[in-house]
Amino acid sequence: MGNRFEITVSHTDPGYAEICIDAAITEIKRIEKLLTTFDESSQTNLVNRMAGTEAVEVDQEMLDLVKRSLKISEITQGAFDITYGSIDKRLWNFDQNMTSLPDPETAKQLVKLINYRNVIVDEENKTLFLKEKGMRIGFGGIGKGYAAEKAKITLKNMGIESGIVNAAGDLCAWGQQPNGDVWTIGIADPDSTHHPFSSLKITDMAVATSGNYEKYATINGKKYSHTIDPKTGYPVSGIRSVTIISTNAEIADALATPVMVMGVNTGLHMINQLPTISCIIIDDHNKLFTSKNIKLS
Repeated sequence: MGNRFEITVSHTDPGYAEICIDAAITEIKRIEKLLTTFDESSQTNLVNRMAGTEAVEVDQEMLDLVKRSLKISEITQGAFDITYGSIDKRLWNFDQNMTSLPDPETAKQLVKLINYRNVIVDEENKTLFLKEKGMRIGFGGIGKGYAAEKAKITLKNMGIESGIVNAAGDLCAWGQQPNGDVWTIGIADPDSTHHPFSSLKITDMAVATSGNYEKYATINGKKYSHTIDPKTGYPVSGIRSVTIISTNAEIADALATPVMVMGVNTGLHMINQLPTISCIIIDDHNKLFTSKNIKLS
């Protein structure tokens, strides 16, 4: 998935623990094969190739993930949208090769293809159809969290009562450490990602962070975040990082980016309507904001 996964389990038998970790890795690789856009034979790429032409039969698992993604799009008023893939790489490529801003007219044309309402789910026939030619779906905003959640379920089903699955900062933790304490999770400091600015004690919870310090392009001395506003096709500004705490890694992953897109006030207002979700925001001026149900240590 282009990310580093780290799996930690607590068990009295190290040999069995290794077997369980291998099973979790196998599950992550299975999900990657299903969702990737880097394999021409993946179901995701087949759906994208057939955009505007015909519906494609997919696994029930992908159908269900798309349905949940579309529901999150509704909740976030389109700030989360799996059809963002319509501008992926062709407009912004966040590496050192990018030295100029994309053409505004090209951005305007590609943004027209971003519309989650044009993803048609046929549950009876188990098909997906993208209404417009050139549309593309991608699971970059939810796939890591989904894989982490599925890896956790795999481990728990094998009898692992305590552990952490960390998908490049999107993680889920359950049970307790060997000493009986719950897990302590560091919240990254945007100015020094290896040194947390705060911490949370959690168990049976998931944490996901999205930040403008992770991936960006510097053009004419200005830093442009990799987080794209689906409505404009241009990077968002105003927030340096968003951390979401939830009971589910998929949900945490999927909500972190849209809060960055929505901005501090609108993002916090949305999170405060969701009773099982918490949020920490650091804005461009390093000011800290939290949802009403969170306490930092």
